[in-house]
Amino acid sequence: MKALTAWSWPGNVRELENLMERSVILSRGTALHVPLSEMRAEARLTIVSQTDHSLENAEREHILHVLRQTKGAIAGPDGAAARLGLKRTTLQSKMQRLKITRRDYMGS
Repeated sequence: MKALTAWSWPGNVRELENLMERSVILSRGTALHVPLSEMRAEARLTIVSQTDHSLENAEREHILHVLRQTKGAIAGPDGAAARLGLKRTTLQSKMQRLKITRRDYMGS
């Protein structure tokens, strides 16, 4: 009971409902057994997901910083791609994936 009340329930009521249904299905006898190991596994996945998001955000900010330093130059010997040690096309792909637009690093 302590584990259930301490859980933050990020999925709200649906998450609680699904856990209770699963508990009823998996329980044998008259006592309800909640699979707490599944909750712990979910908590670890949430931490990893948040970390990945932070790493993605850090990568985005680093690319933006370099683009501002180069005044928006992506290619060439003094361009952002060279400073980042990337091919121009690789940098452009990363920028597209991270949704970096010219407005993000040039100001208007």
